[in-house]
Amino acid sequence: MYSSAPCLGLFALVALSVLLPAHAQTYTATYNPTSLPDQTENGQTGTNNCGTGSSQNSTCQNLYINSLEDFCLWGPPEPGPNSVIGNTEAIVVSYCIKSGYGTRLIPAGSITGAHFVQTPDYVQITGVGDLTSLNIPAGDAGGELDPHGATGNGNPVGGLVFSSAFNNGQLQQLHEWTNFMSASEFCIRACKEEAQGPALCNHIYDVMGCAWNMPGNYSSGVFESCLGDSGTPMGVYGGSTFHQGDPVTPPAQPAPSSSSCQTVTGLGGLVVTSSSVKPSATSAYTVLVRPARTQSWISQVYLFL
Repeated sequence: MYSSAPCLGLFALVALSVLLPAHAQTYTATYNPTSLPDQTENGQTGTNNCGTGSSQNSTCQNLYINSLEDFCLWGPPEPGPNSVIGNTEAIVVSYCIKSGYGTRLIPAGSITGAHFVQTPDYVQITGVGDLTSLNIPAGDAGGELDPHGATGNGNPVGGLVFSSAFNNGQLQQLHEWTNFMSASEFCIRACKEEAQGPALCNHIYDVMGCAWNMPGNYSSGVFESCLGDSGTPMGVYGGSTFHQGDPVTPPAQPAPSSSSCQTVTGLGGLVVTSSSVKPSATSAYTVLVRPARTQSWISQVYLFL
């Protein structure tokens, strides 16, 4: 979703929230992950009542971010050249490292580097890999997924994010999150609603990509879990706030400090066989083909004056 045009209706309102003191948000619904309805939004194509079995044909749209070895990512429900994130952002489904959530599983070996950090205000995972195994077409520069989208229903519509990071080990819904997915890189951050949470999970910079929105470690061959500082909300530089489309683009902020890092040799996941990833013959999805949009993560660095 690297063209900002679909988000212009919300842009001014969300941008204003960066300039004002952050306050706890009020949400119309907060869901218990142990008792979920079939769907939570009008127009939703998947489900939130996912059970506990794992299937590569699952239509589950619940995502979990608990630890380095227990997290999920969004991916298109079907393969094919038209399944770029920009076309399927409203209907992506959940792929998880760990079974038991009723989702699809991330095939073993797909993720070649992952970096989990827990801060006082958010949990974040950054990484790289061959994400074509999540039905993202090779070469797709990707796009942004978030809980609001252009219509307010989110991308994906009805997508819910849960974490055990801030509730004494018990799962709770985190309403504010932001995620970028491409064929080779991913980053996802989910925030507490208190204090700076909404600003730290801002999602108005949809053409800027992972490294600018979520500066951190994207090294391949490393799987680590760290504690970290929350840092500064994206786009805020002292008393100035950058707005996407301004004539001068600032560099990414420095990655917040981290500590107490622990490493593992690799991640689990599904051992893929030819039958385990075969699409369902009666898929519930229709890929939404839209005109090609500009897909360019900003790679140039400018001085922000």
